[in-house]
Amino acid sequence: MRLGVMFDRDLPPEQLVPFARELDGTSVDDLWVVEDLGWTGGVSAAATALAVTSRLRVGIGITPAPLRNPMLLAMELANLARLHPGRLAAGIGHGVGAWMAQVGAAVPSPLALLEETITSVRALLRGETVTVDGRAVHLDGVSLVHPPAVPPPVLAGVKGPRSLALSGRVAQGTIVPEGIGPADLPRVLDQIGAAEEHELVVFTYLHTGGGEVPTSLVEEQAAFLGIAPQDVVMATGTPEQAAAQVKALWAAGADTVAVRPLDPNPLPHVHALLSAL
Repeated sequence: MRLGVMFDRDLPPEQLVPFARELDGTSVDDLWVVEDLGWTGGVSAAATALAVTSRLRVGIGITPAPLRNPMLLAMELANLARLHPGRLAAGIGHGVGAWMAQVGAAVPSPLALLEETITSVRALLRGETVTVDGRAVHLDGVSLVHPPAVPPPVLAGVKGPRSLALSGRVAQGTIVPEGIGPADLPRVLDQIGAAEEHELVVFTYLHTGGGEVPTSLVEEQAAFLGIAPQDVVMATGTPEQAAAQVKALWAAGADTVAVRPLDPNPLPHVHALLSAL
């Protein structure tokens, strides 16, 4: 059971270095960085966090396949994995469809693109020479000059049934978005259906103490998940209540719970959660 903390996309990028350094001195296992359109790049954020820490695993959650040529992505991930062995987890997803359309990167078959991207990236990270003439990915005899001795795990950031099944087939783990609760995880795991060891990472909102989570945020996430706002599950309330929600996610099958603090000053919420845990 791993505990991660997300560096929220709305935080100024210059706060990442002190944020990562402080987390590195706690019992937190992971720091997760974000790649959303218009905010920040996930690979550069991961490189920064890895460079200023010595212990944390840094997860990229998540690079959109339509924006990332699999060869270039494998080169970036291999570089980080060699510089920081055993401390990287790489998430790849479909990307938000509307965002991909905004930058001319919409694809006719997101499922094919994601499967071919993950399969190609994993093979390249293993040091293989890769030739693919797929529906979306086309590689002709390419390989990495410096493949990592220990390839980083590649996870799929997905939510729909077909995408979850894809993740179970080709990825080493699955990242599911904020709002999914313990009662949902048996269904998620069944849809993943992985035959081999497979890490389930669950993102969840965190807010301890006073104040309310913005209604607009809850409604936006509910619309993204296709559920009612009251069904968006969060680790909120007192630190003890937030800790109970994290424990419930672990008990329901999450290998890693990565909390996303909802506050411009996020670290007090993290420390309160750690104390309660």
